[in-house]
Amino acid sequence: MTDFPDDRFETPYYAVIFSSLRTLGDDGYAQTAQRMELAATMPGYLGVESARGVGEDAPGITVSYWQTLDDVAHWKRQAEHLVAQRNGRQRWYSSYRVRVARVERDYGFDT
Repeated sequence: MTDFPDDRFETPYYAVIFSSLRTLGDDGYAQTAQRMELAATMPGYLGVESARGVGEDAPGITVSYWQTLDDVAHWKRQAEHLVAQRNGRQRWYSSYRVRVARVERDYGFDT
């Protein structure tokens, strides 16, 4: 899943980096993951990039981008996201780590 616009964001902005190891089985994960696209409707949302290795229990990483720390906190407290967080701890992840970083520079190359 990638919802990353062609142009880059004005710095500084914030990246929430969610790295995880899944448990086996879906148990409602795919439906909830799709529903979490509601992040795009939240104030300050800039975009998301996500990747998961091959195999059901492969490591994954999702990075969401936000204008401010308040926007990050607002998303963390969103009602459906709170339910997804709880289910993640109880059912879908054997481990995960969340990191919040301030992005000072953003540059790259596109063909």
